[in-house]
Amino acid sequence: MEGKSLTARDLCKTYGKVRALDHVSLTLEPGHIYGLIGRNGAGKTTLLAALAAQIPLDEGQVAYGGAPVWENEAALADLCFSRELTGKLGASTAGLRVKDYLKAGRLFYPHWDEAYAQKLVRLFGLEEKKRLNALSKGMTSAVTIVLALASRAPVTMMDEPTAGLDVVAREDFYRLLLEDHTGTGRTFVISTHILEEAAPVFERVMVMKEGRLIENCETDALLAQFCAVSGRDDAVAAACEGYEVLHTEALGRQVLCTVRAPRETVAARGLDVDCTALSLQKVFVALCGHEREGLV
Repeated sequence: MEGKSLTARDLCKTYGKVRALDHVSLTLEPGHIYGLIGRNGAGKTTLLAALAAQIPLDEGQVAYGGAPVWENEAALADLCFSRELTGKLGASTAGLRVKDYLKAGRLFYPHWDEAYAQKLVRLFGLEEKKRLNALSKGMTSAVTIVLALASRAPVTMMDEPTAGLDVVAREDFYRLLLEDHTGTGRTFVISTHILEEAAPVFERVMVMKEGRLIENCETDALLAQFCAVSGRDDAVAAACEGYEVLHTEALGRQVLCTVRAPRETVAARGLDVDCTALSLQKVFVALCGHEREGLV
């Protein structure tokens, strides 16, 4: 599948006094799986909706293959944004049967793969005659997954696709995602809070905080920038000197610091401390879950 870049420049969007997007710029290169992570209210859903031209912007522009996406049928034909349905169903949507909702997808997405959609319906055990408002949260999530994957849209964005799914269904989803990506070369953007399972899938990760995009790089490159340093307080302080410390935990004279510094660089100082790598979840908590503590 020949892909095109999706580019956002200086996106701004406010809701009342809340700035959901604060001058966000990014480029989604074709053929990658992106992870979009951030705390609730960080602006993730708003960003995905903006990229798919589902909301008007206060400022900025989104372009696909160099052409603006707003009111551009050719560009929109290649974009799919499958969002959470639970708690957001309007009267016209809530009463739809599963089969009618998927039929709308077949009509809306020109790359739709009906045979694949039916395979996914069987895999997730969806009852097509049931109405959306009668489904469990997990089954509602399965509907959004079927819509996204069967759309075969070259750029497919999914908002919390695994919410409510049990561990088996979540594993099925990530297996299907990787199989589809390998077979088609589609671009995927996955927004999720369940990072331990998703991290191995993400080739690149984007971190949002308070409407801003604070990180955007390859997952391995991001993880390589952080480490945890533990030991006696004086040794840890010396090991972390000059580096940005994002979080500190102390128990007596024993200290654990999360620092923005490569593990190998800190270890090379030869001090009596332990330096360990951080998972994506730990890096995310360090970036968005604590106030930064500055340089030591």
